[in-house]
Amino acid sequence: MLIVLAGLPGSGKTTLARALARRLSAVHVRVDTIEQALRASDVLKADVGPAGYAIAYGVAEDNLRCGAIVVADSVNPLPVTRDAWRAVAQRTATKAVEVEVICSNAAEHRRRVETRTSDIVGLKLPTWQAVEGRDYAPWDRPHIVVDTAGREVGEQVSELLNALRAPC
Repeated sequence: MLIVLAGLPGSGKTTLARALARRLSAVHVRVDTIEQALRASDVLKADVGPAGYAIAYGVAEDNLRCGAIVVADSVNPLPVTRDAWRAVAQRTATKAVEVEVICSNAAEHRRRVETRTSDIVGLKLPTWQAVEGRDYAPWDRPHIVVDTAGREVGEQVSELLNALRAPC
Protein backbone atom coordinates (compact mmCIF):
# COMPACT_ATOMS: atom_id res chain seq x y z
CA MET A 1 0.00 0.00 0.00
CA LEU A 2 1.11 3.55 -0.78
CA ILE A 3 -0.19 6.09 1.74
CA VAL A 4 0.35 9.61 0.42
CA LEU A 5 0.19 12.32 3.05
CA ALA A 6 -0.16 15.89 1.80
CA GLY A 7 -0.68 19.28 3.37
CA LEU A 8 0.80 22.66 4.03
CA PRO A 9 3.99 23.02 6.06
CA GLY A 10 3.22 22.95 9.79
CA SER A 11 -0.02 21.01 9.37
CA GLY A 12 1.43 17.96 11.13
CA LYS A 13 2.25 15.74 8.15
CA THR A 14 5.67 14.56 9.24
CA THR A 15 4.62 13.91 12.82
CA LEU A 16 1.69 11.84 11.57
CA ALA A 17 3.76 10.14 8.85
CA ARG A 18 6.42 9.01 11.31
CA ALA A 19 3.90 7.71 13.83
CA LEU A 20 1.96 5.90 11.11
CA ALA A 21 5.11 4.39 9.60
CA ARG A 22 6.18 3.12 13.03
CA ARG A 23 2.74 1.64 13.67
CA LEU A 24 2.66 -0.13 10.28
CA SER A 25 6.39 -0.97 10.09
CA ALA A 26 6.32 1.01 6.85
CA VAL A 27 8.93 2.95 4.93
CA HIS A 28 8.73 6.73 5.44
CA VAL A 29 9.68 8.70 2.31
CA ARG A 30 10.01 12.41 3.09
CA VAL A 31 10.48 14.86 0.23
CA ASP A 32 11.98 17.53 2.55
CA THR A 33 14.84 15.18 3.43
CA ILE A 34 15.50 14.37 -0.22
CA GLU A 35 15.39 18.02 -1.30
CA GLN A 36 17.77 19.11 1.44
CA ALA A 37 20.18 16.28 0.57
CA LEU A 38 20.18 17.56 -3.01
CA ARG A 39 20.98 21.09 -1.82
CA ALA A 40 23.72 19.81 0.51
CA SER A 41 25.31 17.80 -2.30
CA ASP A 42 26.34 21.01 -4.09
CA VAL A 43 24.53 19.76 -7.17
CA LEU A 44 21.38 21.84 -6.64
CA LYS A 45 21.93 24.73 -4.25
CA ALA A 46 18.69 26.70 -4.44
CA ASP A 47 15.48 25.67 -6.13
CA VAL A 48 15.54 21.92 -6.57
CA GLY A 49 12.39 22.09 -8.71
CA PRO A 50 10.74 18.73 -9.25
CA ALA A 51 13.92 16.72 -8.55
CA GLY A 52 13.03 15.89 -4.93
CA TYR A 53 9.62 14.61 -5.90
CA ALA A 54 11.03 12.58 -8.82
CA ILE A 55 13.51 10.90 -6.50
CA ALA A 56 10.80 10.26 -3.89
CA TYR A 57 8.61 8.60 -6.53
CA GLY A 58 11.50 6.30 -7.47
CA VAL A 59 12.37 5.41 -3.86
CA ALA A 60 8.70 4.71 -3.11
CA GLU A 61 8.37 2.57 -6.22
CA ASP A 62 11.44 0.49 -5.30
CA ASN A 63 10.08 -0.14 -1.81
CA LEU A 64 6.59 -0.98 -3.06
CA ARG A 65 8.09 -3.52 -5.48
CA CYS A 66 9.78 -5.10 -2.43
CA GLY A 67 6.38 -5.49 -0.78
CA ALA A 68 6.77 -2.68 1.74
CA ILE A 69 4.07 -0.29 2.84
CA VAL A 70 5.21 3.23 1.97
CA VAL A 71 4.14 6.42 3.74
CA ALA A 72 4.95 9.33 1.43
CA ASP A 73 5.32 12.72 3.14
CA SER A 74 5.23 15.87 1.00
CA VAL A 75 3.27 19.08 0.56
CA ASN A 76 1.91 17.51 -2.63
CA PRO A 77 0.25 20.81 -3.58
CA LEU A 78 -0.83 20.30 -7.16
CA PRO A 79 -2.80 17.83 -9.27
CA VAL A 80 0.39 16.97 -11.20
CA THR A 81 2.18 15.79 -8.02
CA ARG A 82 -0.91 13.95 -6.80
CA ASP A 83 -1.28 12.21 -10.16
CA ALA A 84 2.40 11.25 -10.10
CA TRP A 85 1.98 9.48 -6.74
CA ARG A 86 -1.01 7.61 -8.17
CA ALA A 87 1.09 6.60 -11.17
CA VAL A 88 3.67 5.09 -8.81
CA ALA A 89 0.93 2.93 -7.31
CA GLN A 90 -0.37 1.95 -10.75
CA ARG A 91 3.09 0.94 -11.98
CA THR A 92 3.53 -1.30 -8.95
CA ALA A 93 -0.06 -2.62 -8.90
CA THR A 94 -0.39 -1.19 -5.40
CA LYS A 95 -3.33 0.41 -3.66
CA ALA A 96 -2.85 4.16 -3.17
CA VAL A 97 -4.59 6.10 -0.42
CA GLU A 98 -4.44 9.90 -0.47
CA VAL A 99 -4.56 11.74 2.84
CA GLU A 100 -4.72 15.50 3.25
CA VAL A 101 -3.41 16.65 6.62
CA ILE A 102 -4.83 19.98 7.78
CA CYS A 103 -4.72 22.14 10.88
CA SER A 104 -8.12 23.84 10.94
CA ASN A 105 -7.13 26.19 13.76
CA ALA A 106 -5.26 29.02 12.02
CA ALA A 107 -3.75 30.32 15.26
CA GLU A 108 -2.41 26.88 16.17
CA HIS A 109 -1.12 26.34 12.64
CA ARG A 110 0.67 29.70 12.68
CA ARG A 111 2.17 28.97 16.13
CA ARG A 112 3.52 25.65 14.84
CA VAL A 113 5.08 27.25 11.79
CA GLU A 114 6.64 30.10 13.76
CA THR A 115 8.00 28.03 16.66
CA ARG A 116 9.21 24.80 15.12
CA THR A 117 12.81 23.94 14.51
CA SER A 118 14.12 21.90 11.64
CA ASP A 119 15.15 18.32 12.26
CA ILE A 120 17.01 18.27 8.92
CA VAL A 121 20.45 19.86 9.01
CA GLY A 122 20.52 22.95 6.82
CA LEU A 123 16.81 22.98 5.96
CA LYS A 124 15.39 26.49 6.08
CA LEU A 125 11.79 26.29 7.23
CA PRO A 126 9.15 28.50 5.59
CA THR A 127 7.72 31.56 7.31
CA TRP A 128 4.02 31.85 8.09
CA GLN A 129 3.73 34.32 5.21
CA ALA A 130 5.27 31.78 2.84
CA VAL A 131 2.88 29.07 4.06
CA GLU A 132 -0.13 31.35 3.60
CA GLY A 133 1.00 32.35 0.12
CA ARG A 134 1.88 28.87 -1.07
CA ASP A 135 0.23 27.55 -4.22
CA TYR A 136 -1.92 24.71 -2.91
CA ALA A 137 -4.71 23.54 -5.19
CA PRO A 138 -7.97 22.24 -3.73
CA TRP A 139 -8.50 18.51 -4.11
CA ASP A 140 -10.72 17.44 -7.00
CA ARG A 141 -11.19 13.80 -6.01
CA PRO A 142 -12.09 11.78 -2.94
CA HIS A 143 -9.42 11.55 -0.26
CA ILE A 144 -9.12 11.18 3.49
CA VAL A 145 -8.78 14.37 5.55
CA VAL A 146 -7.10 14.31 8.96
CA ASP A 147 -7.39 17.46 11.06
CA THR A 148 -4.51 17.71 13.55
CA ALA A 149 -5.77 20.81 15.39
CA GLY A 150 -5.84 20.25 19.14
CA ARG A 151 -5.40 16.49 18.84
CA GLU A 152 -2.73 14.08 19.98
CA VAL A 153 -0.84 12.18 17.31
CA GLY A 154 -2.05 8.81 18.67
CA GLU A 155 -5.64 9.89 18.10
CA GLN A 156 -4.76 11.02 14.57
CA VAL A 157 -3.10 7.68 13.78
CA SER A 158 -6.10 5.74 15.10
CA GLU A 159 -8.47 7.86 13.01
CA LEU A 160 -6.37 7.30 9.91
CA LEU A 161 -6.04 3.56 10.49
CA ASN A 162 -9.82 3.31 10.87
CA ALA A 163 -10.28 5.21 7.62
CA LEU A 164 -7.77 2.92 5.88
CA ARG A 165 -9.76 -0.14 7.02
CA ALA A 166 -13.07 1.31 5.80
CA PRO A 167 -14.43 -0.15 2.57
CA CYS A 168 -13.75 2.01 -0.49
